[in-house]
Amino acid sequence: MRHSKSNLLFAILCTGQAAQAALYTDFSQLPRTSFDFVIVGGGTAGNVLANRLTENSAVDVLVIEAGVSDEGVLPAIIPFLAPTITPNTPYDWNYTVVPQEGLNSRVFPYNRGKILGGSSTVNYLIHQYGSSDDYDKLASITGDPGWSWTNMKKYIYKHEKFNPGVNGTGRYVPENHGTNGTTSVGLTTYPYKIDDKVLEATKQLSNEFPFNPDTSGGENVLGIGWMQSSIKNGSRSSSSTSYLHDAITRPNLSVLIEHQVIKLLRQDKKLNEPVFNGVLVSRGPNAIAKQLFAEREVILSAGTVGTPQLLLISGIGSKEDVESHGISSAIDIPAVGKNLVDHVGATMSFNAQNLDTLDPLVNDPTAAQTALDTWTKTRSGPYASTLANQFGFFRLPSNASVFSVTTDPASGPKAAHWELAINDFGGLVEPSHPLPVNASFIGVIVALVAPSSRGYIKLASADPFDKPIIDPRFLTTTFDIFTMREAFRAVKRLMKAPAFSGYILGPYGSSNAETDEDIDEFFRSYSATVWHAVGTAAMSTGNSKDGVVDASLKIKGAKGLRVVDASIWPFVPCAHTQGPTYLIAERAADIIKKEHKI
Repeated sequence: MRHSKSNLLFAILCTGQAAQAALYTDFSQLPRTSFDFVIVGGGTAGNVLANRLTENSAVDVLVIEAGVSDEGVLPAIIPFLAPTITPNTPYDWNYTVVPQEGLNSRVFPYNRGKILGGSSTVNYLIHQYGSSDDYDKLASITGDPGWSWTNMKKYIYKHEKFNPGVNGTGRYVPENHGTNGTTSVGLTTYPYKIDDKVLEATKQLSNEFPFNPDTSGGENVLGIGWMQSSIKNGSRSSSSTSYLHDAITRPNLSVLIEHQVIKLLRQDKKLNEPVFNGVLVSRGPNAIAKQLFAEREVILSAGTVGTPQLLLISGIGSKEDVESHGISSAIDIPAVGKNLVDHVGATMSFNAQNLDTLDPLVNDPTAAQTALDTWTKTRSGPYASTLANQFGFFRLPSNASVFSVTTDPASGPKAAHWELAINDFGGLVEPSHPLPVNASFIGVIVALVAPSSRGYIKLASADPFDKPIIDPRFLTTTFDIFTMREAFRAVKRLMKAPAFSGYILGPYGSSNAETDEDIDEFFRSYSATVWHAVGTAAMSTGNSKDGVVDASLKIKGAKGLRVVDASIWPFVPCAHTQGPTYLIAERAADIIKKEHKI
């Protein structure tokens, strides 16, 4: 299934010769070797910039993407198949983390999209923006009120094309959404048997688990509500199918795929302030590298892993670190690759009485084929939806004992500490401990969304084709493991709500843990990334010695070089991060346009 092709061609090469001429797979096909802007990475943020900057027909833009086209890649199209597109596929960078000290020294994949659309093409499609506190804290850290929620929320209307579907009443707040934007977002469309029971539980336990009428973010992120997803007509809406698709026929946009940028080119090493005006690209470790140039800027949108790796390879980072690999130091910025922060989570499993769950779609090939047939014919059914319909965000009590020994890492009092998402099947996060196939389960994913643990990304060598060293250092602080422990117990309280009586029979396996020690062992044994990594090229004020980029996203101490991707967040928002990344990119495009008077 992972390598199947579909008759549905949702992709980049829409129709006509002009569209085909703009997407290239070989260096020799490019119309020129110099462009106004060179964007490194055709992912979530890079495609936003490609679209917005080429709105001016006088501006030439080149996007360079290491991965392949997303055209016809079925797991990238069908929402329910999102978990099958990574890891260990051609569409993934196939990174792994080093043994995790806080997770019993386990090693596991660190999925990142290596395909047009980047991680917006391989994620689980959940779409939200985070708390207003997240943006207000970003504005405070950078000294730029333009990053505050008051200013940033306008980009939702520019970005989002919201369609609530036929059953949207009471499931979202219309004024929170845009309807004329670029990326399609909507409510999940396939009803799960557990949905009504969850809603009833929010009434029965409203003090601890209130209903949230709109989970997109802003002033109110707390409580359980209906999930919003980047889906259009039963298919994924990514930055590729939206932003890039809308711009691909423009003659001033070129996209080179299947080529990796392996080094940033410095214009004149004699200048006091380094000027970067180009990139070195290659198809692979044995191919000849070629140069491409930017007359205005090189913009890094290679992601939280790729951006710091490329900076370090180019001599931008800790002088000691880069020189230890035989790389000449260009700019000594110790923060490059540091401050890696990510959400971490695990799935709690509960025995379910009714056999009408979605477990057969995971375990029974016949049921899976039936669902695929339905999707192929009508773009409906379970395959047209995501893995959950409801999720929620919560805070620890203000008098929680952990606050006597550590500060609150959340961005503010309106931001969440932890998240849950309720699946109508057993879950996917315990591959080493599979559930029985002849039973029914409910899975509740528990995730830490305000972690205090910080990790890093370092070079393994000076070879740009070597995968970097990735250490998120999950669950290595008192706050993080305390919060997961409290979330575990809270989920058990939720599952005991009268609404679930006769349906939820009780926890399964290690989800039966009761003591602090056993709960901690559960998370250390089964937790993994939730793929929301940020922080490795963090923003700060221009005169601060911390951080990598200033408030306008320019690399400190350099000219001609900017970063626009999730890596610029100094902390991780309490949200699934594709939404915040889209907003960052939309504002970045405005900043760049204003500076260059385009």
